[in-house]
Amino acid sequence: QVQLVESGGGLVQAGGSLRLACAASGRTFSSYSMGWFRQAPGKEREFVTGISWSGSSTRYADSVKGRFTISRDNSKNTMYLQMSSLKPEDTAVYYCAASRIPVVATTSSAFGSWGQGTQVTVSS
Repeated sequence: QVQLVESGGGLVQAGGSLRLACAASGRTFSSYSMGWFRQAPGKEREFVTGISWSGSSTRYADSVKGRFTISRDNSKNTMYLQMSSLKPEDTAVYYCAASRIPVVATTSSAFGSWGQGTQVTVSS
């Protein structure tokens, strides 16, 4: 198992930007595909974006395409989520997750390790 810690959340106005980071412990970070999920109050956790172990393959939810960018730096055991043109509906707790599946998964059941989450609040 890999331990994950998110950072970078906060309060931002609509149209603004934030960058989240997910730091992983252990020496096997590069063997995991990674993902970001989010959960808004009263809603189910949903897939936001994912990235393969090498970073060569990514997937995005339709709701964030063109606004969010996922990346990773395996030398730093860290994954990032650059969020731009933020909307109030992006308000949620954002979680990073790690998966042993060798493709970019989009379902939460494919991910075995989760961070504690970081709050993102977008004001209108």
